[in-house]
Amino acid sequence: MAERKPIESWLTDMDGVLIHEGVPIPGAEAFIKKLRESERPFLVLTNNSIYTARDLHARLSRMGLDVPVENIWTSALATAQFLDDQRPGGTAYVIGEAGLTTALHDIGYVLTDHEPDYVVLGETRTYSFEAMTKAVRLINDGARFIATNPDETGPSTEGALPATGAVAALITKATGQKPYFAGKPNPLMMRTGLNAIGAHSETSAMIGDRMDTDVLAGIEAGMETFLVLTGLTTPAQIEKFPYRPSKVVNSIADLVDRI
Repeated sequence: MAERKPIESWLTDMDGVLIHEGVPIPGAEAFIKKLRESERPFLVLTNNSIYTARDLHARLSRMGLDVPVENIWTSALATAQFLDDQRPGGTAYVIGEAGLTTALHDIGYVLTDHEPDYVVLGETRTYSFEAMTKAVRLINDGARFIATNPDETGPSTEGALPATGAVAALITKATGQKPYFAGKPNPLMMRTGLNAIGAHSETSAMIGDRMDTDVLAGIEAGMETFLVLTGLTTPAQIEKFPYRPSKVVNSIADLVDRI
């Protein structure tokens, strides 16, 4: 195999890599600081579509991680970029929070429940039966079904919560229509992110804590991949997958000297 080119740009997942349950993971602050000092292009990614990039910037700042708004890329932003490319100036019925609705407003989309072009499903802590029923009927009437990400559960201090993928499965069961997922592991999220910072996959790396989303998306986007063991994937689970990361490291602290 041809030797990979040196890494010039970095993409990293947020939860499980930089932070865990609202606390920075040791090494995260040094990693972000060195990235900024080196002036290398980088992005912090998350499949969570609840928050805007500005919200996440403020949240990370409170933890001591100084990540500029323009260096944050969410599944909501990737979804909006996809819809803007596919059908500029369209309409959508949205189930989601400010991160998703703001992203769609920013590309000029009209949010409506009257014959929308799309039903767009994102993360929310207030899924309602009424909203899901409306989504089902709109899809049955011809609206195209889009979802921000396929994660079936999300973390909380009380335990796992149903997430976008689980609700999407309910709507699919009721309509027979599967959504197009814009977020990880769809390499679309990586490629649109790379385009946003003017980077190229052959000289970029993806850091994540999940084999089934972060590493898979990085591999399919043609990037070098690093799996950290501070999140969901354990060493024993790695061997169960038919693909492997380029390298497994204990934590983000092990990658500071790679920048």
